[in-house]
Parts: sequence; structure tokens; C-alpha cells
Amino acid sequence: MKTVPVPLQAIDSRLYKIHLDSGLLTQQDFMRGIMQSFNAGKQVAVVTNPQIAKHYLPSLQESLSNYEVLPVILPEGEAHKNIESVMSIFHQLSDAEFNRSCTLMALGGGVIGDITGYAAATWMRGVNFVQLPTTLLAQVDSSVGGKTGVNIPQGKNMIGAFYHPRAVITDLNTLHTLPAREFKAGLAEVIKYGLIYDEQFLTWLEKNIDKLIDLDKQSLIYAIQRSCEIKAEVVAQDEKEQGLRAILNLGHTFGHAIEAAMGYGKWLHGEAISAGMVMAAKLSYELGWIKSIDLERVQAIFQQTGLPIEGPKNLSYEDYWQRMVKDKKSRDEGLPLVLLKSLGKAVVSYDYTEQQLRKILPK
Repeated sequence: MKTVPVPLQAIDSRLYKIHLDSGLLTQQDFMRGIMQSFNAGKQVAVVTNPQIAKHYLPSLQESLSNYEVLPVILPEGEAHKNIESVMSIFHQLSDAEFNRSCTLMALGGGVIGDITGYAAATWMRGVNFVQLPTTLLAQVDSSVGGKTGVNIPQGKNMIGAFYHPRAVITDLNTLHTLPAREFKAGLAEVIKYGLIYDEQFLTWLEKNIDKLIDLDKQSLIYAIQRSCEIKAEVVAQDEKEQGLRAILNLGHTFGHAIEAAMGYGKWLHGEAISAGMVMAAKLSYELGWIKSIDLERVQAIFQQTGLPIEGPKNLSYEDYWQRMVKDKKSRDEGLPLVLLKSLGKAVVSYDYTEQQLRKILPK
């Protein structure tokens, strides 16, 4: 089993760990050991959706047989990542008389993780929270770093909180029931880490992307572990996204605009930010920061993965801009964009012009 520590310096000296291996959810002794490590209480609510519950909830309940387990089944999909889902969790916790010693577990992808984390942050002003990510995107990104929240029609993740889990348990077996489209969307976040922080990792991905698509175990372990190491290192330096952590948003401002404009769930998050990262690379090229061969590499790896390198054809510049300026990353001084100084080095920049932005977005 691989373990990646995530230190929390801004709030306290607490450290939680990402545990990575096959079959972890069915290992009763392991699961009980994790729960005992942070005094999980007697009550455990497992928040999931019907599809994930069908595959993994029974075995997880067996692993947690020493606890009072409350399954909370939410509708599936990004369209249900809203405050109504959070209220549904609250009502079920209240009906079951869950107290402030309880633990909430997120069994699912990024949507379930973000909703459950926000519920955990606000139920009785904060209770224990454990991430059990079942999608590649959640395993390498949303389950790590403590961002939680829900969408509103005007924008993605506009309501939320920074709230860290007590542990992240990544069971590789869950990837075998993940639809191919969702797996490839998760690879967008893996590629992101190479683009923003580690050019050698990007080179490794270019050589091994086909192995990852074929679910080669050793390749998956390395890619997930390295992605988590990079995110943990960035988060440890900037927990509340006051500076460095913003580089994790490469392509996200463009991608979130696509998701909002098309209707949440029409484009998967990874598909939208894939197109968004290519847009960011094009703007970096327009600024003279990366070379044409670098831009070609960015486009090529997303194409090799089967991900889009352009946004929806029916969106205009105005469709993008009116949503981008509402992005939660907007500041008094303007809209910051994460761009590439080089492959493997990202920066937050206001140095672009409207003319340059219009050049890389649709007319």
C-alpha cells in the first residue's frame, strides 16, 4: 500500500494520509484501524449514489459492522450538486439523531465528495469526514486538499468551505466499474499536474498514457501517487488559496464557463478543463511564454487521451466572458488566469489583454 501524507500548516499541525491500493474498502481490519485513528464515534453516514451503492455499499457496510451505519443515497450527477442535496443529508442525519461525534463518509466521485464534505463542515459546525473516492478525477484531485462545496445556476462551487478529511482511502478496484468516458475525463487532472508542476511527469505520461487507459495497475499507482504528492505539496504551502495553490486551477476558469453554459453534466468536468487547459496554453503562447512545439505537446497529449481540445462550437466569446467574470476566483483587480511560463511551471497572471483573449476564444 502507498501512503501520501498531507500536512495542514495553516490551521494546525494535523496531518492526514491518502492510502492507495487495491481492495482497501473490503479490508475490515484496515478500515477499522483508520476509524480508530481519529476517534470516528459510533455513528457513520455513508453518502453515495445508486450506481456506486450497488457496487460497493454492501462490502463497505460489512467492513464497518462495528458502527451504526446510515446509508444516504443521493441522485447521481453534477446536476444534483446543489444545496438541496446538502439539505437532504441534513434531514436524514437529523431523523437518525446523529450527534457531533459522528463521521460522514463520501463514497463516490467528485460530486459526492464535494457535497459530503460541505455537509460535514456545517453539520453541528463540523464533524469527522472521510473521502472514499471511486473515480480517477476524485482520486487525484477533488478528494485531496479540503475544497468542498456545491453549485448554483450562476456558477460552479460558489457555495462551499475549506474542510479537510480525516483520511482519504483510494481503492483502485473501483476504477474497474468506472465508465471509460469518466476515466478519461479524470486523466485530464492527472495531465494537469505535469503541465503546472513537473515536466518530467508530463513526459512520463506521454509515454505511458495508453497503459493508464488500459488500467495497468503499476502505471495507475504511480500516476495517482505522483498526482497526490504534487497536490499535497502545493496545498501544504497554501491551504486557503491565497497564492501558489491557484496554479491547480489551470484551465478551470475556461472549463467552468463551459460547464455552466452547457448545463452541468452535459460536459464532464475533465472534458471541460481539457479544452480549458488548451485555451490556457494558447494564451500562454500568445504571450510568448511557451513555444509552438510546447503548445503542440499540450494538444497532442489530450488528443491521445481522447479528450477535447476545443470548447463547444455554439459558445461565443460573450458566453465565456459573462461566466468567467462571475468565477469565484475573480478579484478586485480583475480576473486572474492560470497560464504556463513553461511546461512544468504555471503562474497566476493578469497580464493578458482582451484582444489576446478574444484571439483564443470563439468569435
